[in-house]
Amino acid sequence: MTYSAILEDRESDGFTATILGWPGCTATGATREEVLASLRRVLRDRLSKAEIVPLELDALEEAHPWAKFAGMFQDDPLFDQVVEDIRAYRREIDAEPPK
Repeated sequence: MTYSAILEDRESDGFTATILGWPGCTATGATREEVLASLRRVLRDRLSKAEIVPLELDALEEAHPWAKFAGMFQDDPLFDQVVEDIRAYRREIDAEPPK
């Protein structure tokens, strides 16, 4: 298997390497080769005590956060007038010259 790692040169005190996406799979060393060898050991040790398994989850059916408001004005006798006022205001704004 191939795992991606980020290798960082810490200039004054060697190198640090971390397996991307694997918290805790980090190693340090004086040289590039030393830190990579150490990281391989860390990963092998972790994999020897663990198992990688596919995990499927059912999709969560979350309602849109505004869904609870849908239709709340359906019986409001003023709704059509409010919508027309909004349209008129938009036409008024669109007719204004740019500033």
